[in-house]
Amino acid sequence: MAMKGPGLFSDIGKRAKDLLTKDYTYDQKLTVSTVSSSGVGLTSTAVKKGGLYTLDVSSVYKYKSTLVDVKVDTESNISTTLTVFDVLPSTKLATSVKLPDYNSGKVEMQYFHENASFATAVGMKPSPVVEFSGTAGAQGLAFGAEAGFDTATGKFTKYSAAIGVTKPDYHAAIVLADKGDTVKVSGVYHLDDKQKSSVVAELTRRLSTNENTLTVGGLYKVDPETAVKARLNNTGKLAALLQHEVKPKSVLTISGEFDTKALDRPPKFGLALALRP
Repeated sequence: MAMKGPGLFSDIGKRAKDLLTKDYTYDQKLTVSTVSSSGVGLTSTAVKKGGLYTLDVSSVYKYKSTLVDVKVDTESNISTTLTVFDVLPSTKLATSVKLPDYNSGKVEMQYFHENASFATAVGMKPSPVVEFSGTAGAQGLAFGAEAGFDTATGKFTKYSAAIGVTKPDYHAAIVLADKGDTVKVSGVYHLDDKQKSSVVAELTRRLSTNENTLTVGGLYKVDPETAVKARLNNTGKLAALLQHEVKPKSVLTISGEFDTKALDRPPKFGLALALRP
């Protein structure tokens, strides 16, 4: 199902967030994906974090408009997600549960329209948390809001509002989050028509503490297979990333971060290799 309309509330400001955070890793990670002759996709992921190793295996099977995803990890957790597309026109219904924590289950529904989208999630326990979000807009302008309500306590767990603007050469967003305590302003600007070079900035202000965090970054695509990213915030943390497609759909990522205000501290380095058929 192709998403249409202004997108979900979570999509507002996502371009800037992804450019500043996506694919940065400071662990060692290997991901191997295969597809069987019956159409079942298998993905094995091994991660070394410090001196600890974790491994998980997931399988994905799609039949017509139904998608089944099962994931098992080394801590004996089993996560299962059943997604059905177009139960009703332009809708997506998903049910997920993580065993042995039966209370972690929830049911989600998303609806997409040319000028609006809605999403709701309800926990699968006697007194669940109910989450709802909605977005409306047209011609690249979107307004959205979200809220979470705990039926056990009768209190809101969260409420946020946002406005976003999407144009061919830039994306901008203003988000009021954390029950009105955090204001986040972000923007992405593409320096060329092919979007080979982009710059991004994000300013976050926490009203209760008067704390400001400014992060700037950039992306440059050296060639169709290679890209570099960097970011720097006002606390002095500088990070960089090199990503190269070693073969079609298989990507090597090398990233690092160090504190420019504390050069005596050792820098962080990460390596990730994703092999896909």
